[in-house]
Amino acid sequence: MTELLNVENLSAGYGEAVVINGVSFRLNEGETLALLGRNGTGKTTLINTLAGATRRHGGAISLGGVALHKLPSHERAAAGIGWVPQERNIFKSLTVHENLTAVARPQRAGQPAWTPERVYEMFPRLAERKTNLGTQLSGGEQQMLAVGRALVLNPRILLLDEPLEGLAPIIVEELLRAIARITRDEGLSAIIVEQHPQAILAISHQALVLDHGSVVHTSSAESLSAQPELLDSLLGVAKTH
Repeated sequence: MTELLNVENLSAGYGEAVVINGVSFRLNEGETLALLGRNGTGKTTLINTLAGATRRHGGAISLGGVALHKLPSHERAAAGIGWVPQERNIFKSLTVHENLTAVARPQRAGQPAWTPERVYEMFPRLAERKTNLGTQLSGGEQQMLAVGRALVLNPRILLLDEPLEGLAPIIVEELLRAIARITRDEGLSAIIVEQHPQAILAISHQALVLDHGSVVHTSSAESLSAQPELLDSLLGVAKTH
């Protein structure tokens, strides 16, 4: 398989504070990585660092042979980063359709094009609300729109930071199906931070666990999912008696 992302000895944080330290991993084309860990262990900082929203203290990031760490954040989308932050960051004063068309980029050579029409097919709720403003959407619909906005950038890799957080169970199931289709069926590489580990491991190829800003476990997602006691210990889940 062709290597897509190579992160080497990456250290980063905010200002002088170092939050992640010495993080290294690789991801191939078409693979999904489940990024796990307890709250405050550096998962969001790692995602933000890949997107260019933190201060890098050391190490390197390569995406498809491009030295991503040398690019400012606004150039990383052009290089292939599709970022869905926790805050979603949709344009609330624009309609659903305007949100999608405002950021759309041409398709990449050799890859299927993500267009607003394909996003509507993926998320029929958005098609029904295409003329609604961002402020008129529910939390789940805003999350769908945030994912759709990242897709129409026609990225090489999708960065999803807790995409299921705070959503109703029925919306969680709908988003999980969509993410599985985008990654497993459509073959778009992704890194997913999530507090529902088993749900994300089920649709991922690799698993990486952070603790205190450092990598404490790497394995196949299938292997970690099959060891619930190990998973619980890595995530600090207390046993009940």
